[in-house]
Amino acid sequence: MGINLAGVCDWNTELPFVDVFLETRQWISQRKGESWGKGPALDLDSDGWVKSLKNDCWAEVPLCTINGGHFPSGIYTVTYEGEGELEFGNAKVVSKKEKTLEIEVDSKNGAFWLRITKTDPEDYVRNIHVYMPGFGTKESREKCGIWNPVFLSRWKSMKIFRTMDWQATNGSTLKTWSERPRPEEAVYTRAGVPYEVICDFIGRTEADLWLCVPDQADDEFVRNLAVLLRDRLPLEKKIYLEYSNEVWNGSFVQNHRAAEKGRAMKMAETDWEAAWRYTAKRSVEIFAIFEDVFGGSERLIRILPSQSANPYVSEQILTFEEAWKHADALAIAPYVGWSISSEEKDEAIALGTEGILDRLENKILPETIDTIKKQKEVADRYGLALISYEAGQHLVGLWVANDDERLNSQLIAANRSERMGKIYEKYFQAWEEIGGGALCHFSSVGEWSKWGSWGLIEYADETEDDSPKYRVTMKYAQKWNKR
Repeated sequence: MGINLAGVCDWNTELPFVDVFLETRQWISQRKGESWGKGPALDLDSDGWVKSLKNDCWAEVPLCTINGGHFPSGIYTVTYEGEGELEFGNAKVVSKKEKTLEIEVDSKNGAFWLRITKTDPEDYVRNIHVYMPGFGTKESREKCGIWNPVFLSRWKSMKIFRTMDWQATNGSTLKTWSERPRPEEAVYTRAGVPYEVICDFIGRTEADLWLCVPDQADDEFVRNLAVLLRDRLPLEKKIYLEYSNEVWNGSFVQNHRAAEKGRAMKMAETDWEAAWRYTAKRSVEIFAIFEDVFGGSERLIRILPSQSANPYVSEQILTFEEAWKHADALAIAPYVGWSISSEEKDEAIALGTEGILDRLENKILPETIDTIKKQKEVADRYGLALISYEAGQHLVGLWVANDDERLNSQLIAANRSERMGKIYEKYFQAWEEIGGGALCHFSSVGEWSKWGSWGLIEYADETEDDSPKYRVTMKYAQKWNKR
């Protein structure tokens, strides 16, 4: 059992870092008298720190834009280097020493703000940290580094962490190694969590890493990434190696880019076939680079990903240029869910929460199980393991439909239901009986909304009592991962 970790952003409700500044967005430029966010272009250094400000201007960022008071209240410790002035919104400065401030935050009042109002261009404000209550001293951070101990403890039963969203994989613009995210950057929201930081995290766990290689990464990027992982990950750690994420999926730009490359190489006449075949080819090329760097494939789980609902797609990807011979696993995302269109919205609302759960348990779950069986037959035919890159419930309204709060409230209620836990029980049991391998739930922690209820729990301060699906998933994590 593994887990997909929630993407890094200021509204991330998982709170993985004790330094909440790492998750804020890029600086917002403001000018007195102008509308919000309409300040001049900021003068930034290569790490994203503000080097200078024009008259009547400032730069600011929000911290912990999390609803309902679901982040710690108390005294946050702010440290920085350089000369300038910091101000705060929705927080009170209670202590100010040399380059260290203590601010009082009440999470019930919502997000708070950090502003740079003055900075010396010769020694500008930089290396800002905003530590949660309890982590204001160096001694308090020595054991856990930047990591929130509650976050580390929550997922200690997991044996795989898929960092797709941590890496900002979908729509990634990364092409060359020089463009990669670096640990010294101001925040980790430009291009994802740096690989060095991911390695540090994995090294603090008993889990392996599921890595998604950016779809536009050139060979030098791939080789340097392999070297970094080889040198920084503990020797006992395995790497689940995947080319991007859902390249078969036409809703993602990586699909369109793969289709364009595949057609340019005359792999197929249709975009979808070209994308499938380019996925196979590029995956094998990435495998070969990693194998060369690692001196073989012993530490690698080489993945060919496919569309769960369509075993035909799997067959096409596996067989193109005999890609299956270079892989270890076929990966799918066998969600149990209903993507409700605007035409189906009224039907779903009429069913009510219990009726939606009836449909999920008695119609959709059996269909999902049947698809898993068919995909297992494909994997078996080519001697590959069947694994899951994403899994879980998939109740969500599509565009227009998800604007109806009656529907959204029913889908959220279904996710809170004890019946959802029972559906998860049947789901995981079926996966086990069919012979599925590693399964990574999507996702870890995230607020439930019109966009879906993907998180096992919504907030970092919730427990198993708050979510039956979380409780059941952790039970199976403990069961499977003891083997």
